[in-house]
Amino acid sequence: MPGIREEMMVFLAAVAAGGIVRLVYQCIRCFRRIVSHTLAAIGVEDMIFWLGSAVYMFVQIYHTSDGSIRWYFILGVALGVILMSVFLNKEEKLYKKIYGQKEKDLRKGLDKREEKS
Repeated sequence: MPGIREEMMVFLAAVAAGGIVRLVYQCIRCFRRIVSHTLAAIGVEDMIFWLGSAVYMFVQIYHTSDGSIRWYFILGVALGVILMSVFLNKEEKLYKKIYGQKEKDLRKGLDKREEKS
């Protein structure tokens, strides 16, 4: 039976694994915004993502707890996904705030140039 120290390390590894899975999906979402996709392509991408995520989680469970699924591993993965989602949401708001203001300033500058012409 693993001690509390080993269980904490497994929990932290699970948090990291959940965050990585969420971050990879965010990268896929960003790629979809850049390149337009058909519904079939989105379906294929999602299938590959979920299969890859399943394999990745299986390997993580195998390495951290010798293949036995522990409740704290599941909780850690869920917490990692939630924490990464919160982080990405705050980062996106900050990005929009910074670059949205710059875009407004740029448009104002262009409007003033057009008025002078």
